[in-house]
Amino acid sequence: QVQLVESGGGSVQAGGSLRLSCAASGRTFRSYAMGWFRQAPGKERAFVAAINWSGSTYYADSVKGRFTISRDNAKNTVYLQMNSLKLEDTAIYYCAAAWSTPQTMGETGQGHYWGQGTQVTVSS
Repeated sequence: QVQLVESGGGSVQAGGSLRLSCAASGRTFRSYAMGWFRQAPGKERAFVAAINWSGSTYYADSVKGRFTISRDNAKNTVYLQMNSLKLEDTAIYYCAAAWSTPQTMGETGQGHYWGQGTQVTVSS
C-alpha cells in the first residue's frame, strides 16, 4: 500500500512558476513509476508527466519544455516544476504511483495509487 500526499498548489499569474511535491509513504517507493495527472473543470483527467526510479521521464506534449518532473528516492518524494504557466494549466493536479513505466502511464493513464489532488489556478 502506498499513500500519496500532494502539496505546493496555489494561484499564480500566467507566465509564473509553481513547484508541486508528492510525498509517498511505504518502503517500496523505488519500485514505482511516479506520475502527475491533471483534471480541469469539465474535462477528463489527463496525463502530465511521469518518471521511473532511475530518472527516465515522459511528458505530455502540452507541457514539454515548460514542466520538469523529478524524484528524490531518499525522501520518497516526486516533484513537478512548472514554469511559463498558462491559463490552460489551471486544474487539480494528482500524483500517481504505478507498477509500470513512465510511457505506459502516459499512454494509458495507468495509476495504482492516487493522491487527493492539489489545485493549481493560473490567472491573467
